Amino acid sequence: MKLTSVELRRVAMPLVAPFRTSFGTQTVRELLLVRVTTPDSEGWSECATLVDPRYSAEYVDGAADVMRRFFVPALAAVPDLDAHAVGRVLSPFKGHWMAKAALETAVLDAELRAAGQSFGRFLGAARDRVPCGVSVGIMDSIPQLLDTVGGYLDAGYVRIKLKIEPGWDVEPVRAVRERFGDEIALQVDANTAYAVSDARHLARLDPFDLLLIEQPLDEDDVLGHAELARLVRTPICLDESITSARTAAAAIRLGACAVVNVKPARVGGYLEARRIHDVCVAHGVPVWCGGMLESGIGRAANVALAALPGFTLPGDTSASDRYYATDLTAPFVLDDGHLPVPTGPGLGVEPVPELLDAMTTARESLPLR
Repeated sequence: MKLTSVELRRVAMPLVAPFRTSFGTQTVRELLLVRVTTPDSEGWSECATLVDPRYSAEYVDGAADVMRRFFVPALAAVPDLDAHAVGRVLSPFKGHWMAKAALETAVLDAELRAAGQSFGRFLGAARDRVPCGVSVGIMDSIPQLLDTVGGYLDAGYVRIKLKIEPGWDVEPVRAVRERFGDEIALQVDANTAYAVSDARHLARLDPFDLLLIEQPLDEDDVLGHAELARLVRTPICLDESITSARTAAAAIRLGACAVVNVKPARVGGYLEARRIHDVCVAHGVPVWCGGMLESGIGRAANVALAALPGFTLPGDTSASDRYYATDLTAPFVLDDGHLPVPTGPGLGVEPVPELLDAMTTARESLPLR
């Protein structure tokens, strides 16, 4: 197929509550949406970058710029484009995985819509619904945390993830365990906030029977994670360190992780995410699907990915109302702790036009030169 147009939209979606992590606090999620058209269909995606380069080196303005100046002209020059070709065409350009992922996903959505095939079927989904966890940001107080966790458990979420940082780790975890007991599935996410020298302190989390501790060290410190894995009993999960199937295989071989969090945007798209899944399955390493406060567009694709057989742990595939009073698409609604895998062509969802227009802050049609 041939691209006939590419449109970028900036949207601003207010969060129902501030979301605080070790790399900042968000009250509004500013997203970059991508819409591509071909002679036969259209495709949507969202770029998972944040406004500033705190989670990764990428950021919204930079993603828009690299698409505008380099990526879209390169793809527009391809007469017979499909999703598998996107990565090959963009491979001469270094990095910018989230921008690449957004374009690959939009092209894949258009391709699958034209073929009448769903994301889930294309990726190899083994289930028609997926269990859902929820990510809980750093709070101002432990009573506030306990009230928040209790609300999510009452809503039916089957796994709780607590964001942690130095000064907010052992005591919040202890409080949640004491209030809600050992039967709840509980894990923590450090977002690179610690060093190997903190191993003795992080080992204080071992008695709480956590599913995992996610990304405690810097993303490039794979050897440090391997050392830490020998010093704590809680399984180490890598997030930011996993950028491809190759880095996943290397981390597993080094003993740097026992679990992998797959974020498709971080690894360049859903095709590479599926390869990471396959590598982990081959090594007997469980995977789960991470989240980036997506709208329904990104959530639909993540739910489809999380239905693959190797995703044996609940992911951050929360319902729409976890973050947004109003989603861009028809909302994803939790049912007995699960979300359904969309079955319509492509993503199976699309933006509601009036909601999209209300949330759009900027719109740009990119030249295809």
